[in-house]
Amino acid sequence: MNAQNINFQKELDAKIAEITASGSVPSLLLHCCCAPCSSYVLEYLTEYFRITVHFYNPNISEKAEYEKRSAELRRLVSEQPHRYPVTFTEGAYEPEKFYETAKGYEDVPEGGERCFRCYRLRLSEAADAAKAGGFSYFTTTLSISPLKNARKLNEIGAEESERVGVPYLFSDFKKKEGYKRSIVLSQKYSLYRQDYCGCEFSRRERNRTENRPV
Repeated sequence: MNAQNINFQKELDAKIAEITASGSVPSLLLHCCCAPCSSYVLEYLTEYFRITVHFYNPNISEKAEYEKRSAELRRLVSEQPHRYPVTFTEGAYEPEKFYETAKGYEDVPEGGERCFRCYRLRLSEAADAAKAGGFSYFTTTLSISPLKNARKLNEIGAEESERVGVPYLFSDFKKKEGYKRSIVLSQKYSLYRQDYCGCEFSRRERNRTENRPV
């Protein structure tokens, strides 16, 4: 798919209008990276979908950090009101898969090919989970971050959709001030808001930028 000129928010608006007109409530497997990024996306999409939150993030380099983010997401799901019930699932913690994916790209700056390979690792697993679970759609919260490449995410999502035969829900959740809303909701629910993506390499880059010990 050539995603260069697609307005993903308009694509999502059109899909939601279609769903609303049909009177159906489709199921959505939502790959989630953390509670803050998920807060707005859940507030938004639970008006239209029955959502299963899927936490699969082998890029998170320390087990304690991984568990902290998982626990915060579970807490958000339990505390945030939703029109339709939201369930939580968690994939295996497989950091070795991330390191294999990132091999040879360790020194690539944040936002480059290493990140794109990480997108695919997570979206591929989410696509498999969506197929196995018989979901109507799958998508990810990752596009809410101003640091994430929404075009690349949607490109990969479309490719994984074709591979497994489950529609990918095109999106760019930073639109409509989604990122700003996530900050408001993070404050409302007192969510732990990390200051780096999660992988060892992004943490090193943050430390260098802020003159912390690497």
